[in-house]
Amino acid sequence: MPEKIALVTGASSGFGLLTSIELAKAGFRVVATMRDLGRRERLDQAVAAAGAAAKVDVRALDVRALDVTKFDTIPGFVDGVVADYGRLDVLVNNAGFAVAGFAEDIKLDELRLQFETNFFGAVAMTKAALPTMRRQRSGHIIQVSSIVGLQGAVTVSSYSASKHALEGWSESLRMEVHSLGIQVVLVEPGSFQTDIWTRGAVMGEQATKQTSPNIQRSLRMRSVVEKLPKADPIVVARLIVAIAQNPNPKLRYLAGRDAKFQLAMKRILPWKWYEKVIANFLKIDEKP
Repeated sequence: MPEKIALVTGASSGFGLLTSIELAKAGFRVVATMRDLGRRERLDQAVAAAGAAAKVDVRALDVRALDVTKFDTIPGFVDGVVADYGRLDVLVNNAGFAVAGFAEDIKLDELRLQFETNFFGAVAMTKAALPTMRRQRSGHIIQVSSIVGLQGAVTVSSYSASKHALEGWSESLRMEVHSLGIQVVLVEPGSFQTDIWTRGAVMGEQATKQTSPNIQRSLRMRSVVEKLPKADPIVVARLIVAIAQNPNPKLRYLAGRDAKFQLAMKRILPWKWYEKVIANFLKIDEKP
Protein backbone atom coordinates (compact mmCIF):
# COMPACT_ATOMS: atom_id res chain seq x y z
CA MET A 1 0.00 0.00 0.00
CA PRO A 2 1.46 3.45 -0.91
CA GLU A 3 2.40 5.86 1.87
CA LYS A 4 -0.50 8.13 2.76
CA ILE A 5 0.04 11.86 2.28
CA ALA A 6 -1.60 14.50 4.49
CA LEU A 7 -1.53 18.29 3.99
CA VAL A 8 -2.19 20.45 7.06
CA THR A 9 -2.67 24.24 7.00
CA GLY A 10 -1.92 26.50 9.94
CA ALA A 11 0.70 24.14 11.42
CA SER A 12 2.75 26.72 13.34
CA SER A 13 0.74 26.27 16.54
CA GLY A 14 -2.38 24.85 18.17
CA PHE A 15 -4.46 22.20 16.46
CA GLY A 16 -2.41 22.36 13.26
CA LEU A 17 0.90 21.75 15.00
CA LEU A 18 -0.42 18.90 17.14
CA THR A 19 -2.31 17.32 14.25
CA SER A 20 0.82 17.32 12.09
CA ILE A 21 2.76 15.48 14.80
CA GLU A 22 -0.04 13.00 15.51
CA LEU A 23 -0.50 12.22 11.80
CA ALA A 24 3.23 11.56 11.50
CA LYS A 25 3.06 9.26 14.53
CA ALA A 26 0.24 7.39 12.78
CA GLY A 27 2.43 6.76 9.74
CA PHE A 28 1.37 9.58 7.41
CA ARG A 29 3.81 11.65 5.38
CA VAL A 30 2.79 15.17 6.42
CA VAL A 31 3.16 18.42 4.51
CA ALA A 32 2.81 20.93 7.35
CA THR A 33 2.19 24.46 6.12
CA MET A 34 2.24 27.90 7.68
CA ARG A 35 2.10 31.44 6.39
CA ASP A 36 5.43 32.48 7.94
CA LEU A 37 8.27 29.97 8.18
CA GLY A 38 9.79 32.27 10.78
CA ARG A 39 7.19 30.83 13.16
CA ARG A 40 8.18 27.20 12.66
CA GLU A 41 10.31 26.93 15.81
CA ARG A 42 7.55 25.45 17.96
CA LEU A 43 6.79 22.82 15.33
CA ASP A 44 10.48 21.97 14.94
CA GLN A 45 10.80 21.58 18.70
CA ALA A 46 7.75 19.31 18.83
CA VAL A 47 9.08 17.21 15.95
CA ALA A 48 12.47 16.89 17.65
CA ALA A 49 10.85 15.86 20.93
CA ALA A 50 8.68 13.27 19.19
CA GLY A 51 11.68 11.97 17.29
CA ALA A 52 13.76 11.69 20.46
CA ALA A 53 10.95 9.67 22.00
CA ALA A 54 11.07 7.36 18.95
CA LYS A 55 7.44 8.14 18.20
CA VAL A 56 7.97 9.80 14.83
CA ASP A 57 10.52 9.82 12.04
CA VAL A 58 11.48 13.49 11.67
CA ARG A 59 11.65 12.91 7.91
CA ALA A 60 7.88 12.32 7.96
CA LEU A 61 7.24 16.07 8.14
CA ASP A 62 7.79 18.40 5.22
CA VAL A 63 7.37 22.02 6.36
CA ARG A 64 6.39 24.51 3.66
CA ALA A 65 5.27 28.14 3.47
CA LEU A 66 1.67 28.73 2.40
CA ASP A 67 -0.66 31.70 2.82
CA VAL A 68 -4.20 30.43 2.26
CA THR A 69 -5.39 33.95 1.38
CA LYS A 70 -3.12 34.10 -1.68
CA PHE A 71 -5.66 32.24 -3.74
CA ASP A 72 -3.81 32.33 -7.06
CA THR A 73 -0.88 30.39 -5.58
CA ILE A 74 -2.91 27.57 -4.04
CA PRO A 75 -3.59 25.34 -7.09
CA GLY A 76 0.11 25.36 -7.98
CA PHE A 77 1.08 24.64 -4.39
CA VAL A 78 -1.22 21.61 -4.12
CA ASP A 79 -0.16 20.36 -7.56
CA GLY A 80 3.45 20.62 -6.37
CA VAL A 81 2.72 18.43 -3.35
CA VAL A 82 1.04 15.85 -5.58
CA ALA A 83 3.96 15.98 -8.04
CA ASP A 84 6.42 15.38 -5.19
CA TYR A 85 4.54 12.57 -3.48
CA GLY A 86 2.27 11.13 -6.15
CA ARG A 87 -0.99 11.51 -4.27
CA LEU A 88 -2.95 13.40 -1.61
CA ASP A 89 -5.00 11.42 0.88
CA VAL A 90 -5.89 13.93 3.60
CA LEU A 91 -6.38 17.68 3.59
CA VAL A 92 -6.80 19.31 7.01
CA ASN A 93 -8.08 22.88 6.62
CA ASN A 94 -7.03 24.28 9.97
CA ALA A 95 -5.60 27.75 9.19
CA GLY A 96 -7.69 30.45 10.78
CA PHE A 97 -7.94 33.22 13.34
CA ALA A 98 -10.62 35.03 15.33
CA VAL A 99 -11.69 38.66 15.10
CA ALA A 100 -13.06 39.63 18.51
CA GLY A 101 -15.40 42.43 19.47
CA PHE A 102 -19.11 43.21 19.65
CA ALA A 103 -20.61 43.16 16.15
CA GLU A 104 -21.51 46.84 16.46
CA ASP A 105 -17.77 47.67 16.69
CA ILE A 106 -16.49 45.46 13.86
CA LYS A 107 -15.67 47.17 10.56
CA LEU A 108 -16.70 45.59 7.26
CA ASP A 109 -13.04 45.30 6.24
CA GLU A 110 -12.32 43.32 9.41
CA LEU A 111 -15.24 41.01 8.70
CA ARG A 112 -14.03 40.49 5.11
CA LEU A 113 -10.53 39.62 6.34
CA GLN A 114 -12.04 37.05 8.67
CA PHE A 115 -13.83 35.38 5.76
CA GLU A 116 -10.76 35.54 3.50
CA THR A 117 -8.86 33.19 5.81
CA ASN A 118 -11.45 31.08 7.60
CA PHE A 119 -13.86 30.51 4.73
CA PHE A 120 -12.38 31.37 1.33
CA GLY A 121 -8.97 30.00 2.29
CA ALA A 122 -10.50 26.62 3.17
CA VAL A 123 -12.63 26.68 0.01
CA ALA A 124 -9.61 27.44 -2.19
CA MET A 125 -7.57 24.64 -0.61
CA THR A 126 -10.42 22.19 -0.99
CA LYS A 127 -11.04 23.06 -4.63
CA ALA A 128 -7.33 22.62 -5.37
CA ALA A 129 -7.31 19.17 -3.75
CA LEU A 130 -10.51 17.85 -5.36
CA PRO A 131 -9.14 17.00 -8.85
CA THR A 132 -6.46 14.73 -7.36
CA MET A 133 -8.89 13.07 -4.95
CA ARG A 134 -11.38 12.60 -7.79
CA ARG A 135 -8.71 10.81 -9.86
CA GLN A 136 -7.80 8.65 -6.88
CA ARG A 137 -11.47 8.01 -6.05
CA SER A 138 -10.46 8.57 -2.45
CA GLY A 139 -9.49 11.27 0.03
CA HIS A 140 -10.46 12.94 3.29
CA ILE A 141 -11.12 16.69 3.53
CA ILE A 142 -11.26 17.61 7.21
CA GLN A 143 -12.53 21.10 7.98
CA VAL A 144 -11.61 22.47 11.40
CA SER A 145 -14.74 24.42 12.23
CA SER A 146 -15.96 25.34 15.74
CA ILE A 147 -18.94 25.00 18.03
CA VAL A 148 -19.65 28.62 17.02
CA GLY A 149 -20.18 27.33 13.49
CA LEU A 150 -23.39 25.83 14.84
CA GLN A 151 -24.47 28.66 17.13
CA GLY A 152 -23.75 32.32 17.57
CA ALA A 153 -21.47 33.57 20.35
CA VAL A 154 -21.02 36.94 21.99
CA THR A 155 -18.09 39.09 20.71
CA VAL A 156 -17.09 36.63 17.99
CA SER A 157 -19.86 37.27 15.46
CA SER A 158 -17.31 37.54 12.63
CA TYR A 159 -15.60 34.27 13.55
CA SER A 160 -18.96 32.57 14.03
CA ALA A 161 -20.22 33.81 10.66
CA SER A 162 -17.13 32.49 8.86
CA LYS A 163 -17.55 29.09 10.50
CA HIS A 164 -21.29 29.01 9.74
CA ALA A 165 -20.40 29.59 6.09
CA LEU A 166 -17.82 26.80 6.21
CA GLU A 167 -20.39 24.45 7.76
CA GLY A 168 -22.99 25.06 5.07
CA TRP A 169 -20.53 24.86 2.19
CA SER A 170 -18.93 21.67 3.52
CA GLU A 171 -22.26 19.94 4.15
CA SER A 172 -23.29 20.67 0.57
CA LEU A 173 -19.92 19.56 -0.78
CA ARG A 174 -20.09 16.27 1.10
CA MET A 175 -23.32 15.34 -0.65
CA GLU A 176 -21.76 16.20 -4.01
CA VAL A 177 -18.54 14.19 -3.67
CA HIS A 178 -19.41 11.30 -1.35
CA SER A 179 -20.20 9.00 -4.27
CA LEU A 180 -16.72 9.76 -5.67
CA GLY A 181 -15.07 8.20 -2.63
CA ILE A 182 -14.21 11.59 -1.09
CA GLN A 183 -15.05 12.14 2.57
CA VAL A 184 -15.83 15.68 3.79
CA VAL A 185 -15.86 16.03 7.57
CA LEU A 186 -16.42 18.92 9.99
CA VAL A 187 -14.67 19.00 13.37
CA GLU A 188 -16.29 21.39 15.85
CA PRO A 189 -14.15 22.10 18.92
CA GLY A 190 -15.31 23.97 21.98
CA SER A 191 -12.86 25.84 24.23
CA PHE A 192 -9.32 24.46 24.03
CA GLN A 193 -6.00 25.91 25.11
CA THR A 194 -4.70 27.15 21.75
CA ASP A 195 -3.41 30.40 20.27
CA ILE A 196 -6.76 31.10 18.57
CA TRP A 197 -7.81 33.18 21.61
CA THR A 198 -4.37 34.65 22.39
CA ARG A 199 -1.66 35.15 19.76
CA GLY A 200 -4.08 34.17 17.00
CA ALA A 201 -6.82 36.57 18.07
CA VAL A 202 -7.32 39.99 16.49
CA MET A 203 -9.34 42.62 18.32
CA GLY A 204 -11.55 44.83 16.21
CA GLU A 205 -10.00 48.28 15.94
CA GLN A 206 -12.98 49.98 17.59
CA ALA A 207 -13.64 47.23 20.12
CA THR A 208 -10.97 48.24 22.64
CA LYS A 209 -11.40 51.99 22.41
CA GLN A 210 -12.92 53.85 25.33
CA THR A 211 -15.31 55.45 22.84
CA SER A 212 -16.91 52.06 22.10
CA PRO A 213 -20.44 51.91 23.51
CA ASN A 214 -19.68 48.32 24.48
CA ILE A 215 -16.39 48.80 26.32
CA GLN A 216 -17.75 48.17 29.82
CA ARG A 217 -19.72 45.13 28.72
CA SER A 218 -16.60 43.84 27.01
CA LEU A 219 -14.48 44.23 30.13
CA ARG A 220 -17.07 42.50 32.32
CA MET A 221 -17.34 39.61 29.89
CA ARG A 222 -13.56 39.25 29.57
CA SER A 223 -13.23 38.82 33.32
CA VAL A 224 -15.68 35.92 33.14
CA VAL A 225 -14.20 34.24 30.07
CA GLU A 226 -10.61 34.38 31.33
CA LYS A 227 -11.60 32.22 34.30
CA LEU A 228 -13.21 29.49 32.22
CA PRO A 229 -11.24 26.22 31.96
CA LYS A 230 -9.88 25.25 28.54
CA ALA A 231 -9.21 21.65 27.53
CA ASP A 232 -6.04 20.05 26.17
CA PRO A 233 -5.97 20.49 22.36
CA ILE A 234 -4.33 17.08 21.87
CA VAL A 235 -7.88 15.70 22.08
CA VAL A 236 -8.78 17.45 18.83
CA ALA A 237 -5.55 16.43 17.09
CA ARG A 238 -6.13 12.77 17.92
CA LEU A 239 -9.75 13.03 16.80
CA ILE A 240 -8.60 14.37 13.42
CA VAL A 241 -6.16 11.46 13.04
CA ALA A 242 -8.92 8.97 13.87
CA ILE A 243 -11.14 10.57 11.23
CA ALA A 244 -8.31 10.45 8.67
CA GLN A 245 -7.99 6.71 9.30
CA ASN A 246 -11.74 6.05 9.19
CA PRO A 247 -12.92 4.95 5.71
CA ASN A 248 -16.49 6.04 6.47
CA PRO A 249 -16.51 8.99 8.90
CA LYS A 250 -19.55 10.98 9.95
CA LEU A 251 -20.19 14.50 8.68
CA ARG A 252 -19.79 16.22 12.07
CA TYR A 253 -17.73 15.61 15.20
CA LEU A 254 -18.18 17.83 18.26
CA ALA A 255 -15.03 18.02 20.37
CA GLY A 256 -15.07 18.93 24.04
CA ARG A 257 -17.65 18.59 26.79
CA ASP A 258 -18.38 22.32 26.73
CA ALA A 259 -19.26 22.17 23.02
CA LYS A 260 -21.69 19.32 23.59
CA PHE A 261 -23.23 21.06 26.61
CA GLN A 262 -23.64 24.40 24.79
CA LEU A 263 -25.32 22.83 21.78
CA ALA A 264 -27.63 20.72 23.96
CA MET A 265 -28.62 23.81 25.98
CA LYS A 266 -29.42 25.75 22.82
CA ARG A 267 -31.56 22.91 21.45
CA ILE A 268 -33.44 22.25 24.68
CA LEU A 269 -34.12 25.72 26.08
CA PRO A 270 -36.65 28.12 24.55
CA TRP A 271 -34.73 30.92 22.84
CA LYS A 272 -35.82 33.62 25.32
CA TRP A 273 -34.51 31.52 28.20
CA TYR A 274 -31.32 30.66 26.35
CA GLU A 275 -30.33 34.24 25.57
CA LYS A 276 -31.13 35.32 29.12
CA VAL A 277 -28.89 32.58 30.53
CA ILE A 278 -26.05 33.66 28.21
CA ALA A 279 -26.46 37.37 29.01
CA ASN A 280 -26.49 36.71 32.77
CA PHE A 281 -23.55 34.33 32.66
CA LEU A 282 -21.35 36.65 30.57
CA LYS A 283 -22.53 39.79 32.41
CA ILE A 284 -23.34 41.67 29.21
CA ASP A 285 -26.66 43.18 30.29
CA GLU A 286 -26.65 46.92 29.64
CA LYS A 287 -28.70 48.90 32.11
CA PRO A 288 -30.50 51.99 30.76
